[in-house]
Order: sequence, then C-alpha cells, then structure tokens
Amino acid sequence: MKKFGILALAIGMLTVGTVNAAEIVREVTDETSGQAAGSMNGMMAGAVGGPIGAVLGAGFGALFGGSGQKAVGASERIYLVRTDSGELKEYRSPNYVFSAGDKVVIHGNRPRPYGWTPETAEDFAYNSH
Repeated sequence: MKKFGILALAIGMLTVGTVNAAEIVREVTDETSGQAAGSMNGMMAGAVGGPIGAVLGAGFGALFGGSGQKAVGASERIYLVRTDSGELKEYRSPNYVFSAGDKVVIHGNRPRPYGWTPETAEDFAYNSH
C-alpha cells in the first residue's frame, strides 16, 4: 500500500506542469505576401527581356509589391512575443488581435489568448480584444 501512495504521488508530480504565459512585446507588420505576388508579376513581365530581365523584374516587383501592400493597409499582423523561456520570437496571428503586454499561450505556431485550449476555443471570439 505504501508503494502505491509513492507511485501515485510521483505520477501526480510528473503530470502537473507549471503554466507560464508568453507575453506580447509589440506588433510589427509584414508584407511578405505582397512581395511574393509582386515578384511573380515582375518576373513574368521582365521575362520579355530574357533571363536578366526576369531577374530584374522579380526584384523590382518584390520591392513595389511590398510597398504597395503597405500603402493600401493590407499588411499582415505579426507579434513579437517573449516566450516563457525568455527568448523573443515572431508569431503571425490572423485570428486574434493583441496589445503590448497581453499574456498569450503559444499553440502550434500561433499565439492564442491566455487560457485558450482546444477544448475552450469556441469561448474566445476571433479578432476581439
């Protein structure tokens, strides 16, 4: 009986983990999709001038595609997050909006509101704060 109590205590201590939340440091913007689309269009247009034209067209297309995306306000939200281990990482969040200082849980490669679990996901409204 004594061994069973020690075993139960050991299993209980192993399964209980400390919960540390990550913290949003700041929001940054990203224009990667605009650069990719501009690069492809520039390469197609520049291909008329041959291989060198395609390379130059892709470069100019990426430059103007990213700045065009920023100009129309279609930049993507990326959050700089301080993880529970103290390192800074960038995470995209298409579904949730956060402010600096908000506590989040990293699930996969996305930040989620603090307290979010797959079982309680429907309790957290998208794009809310």
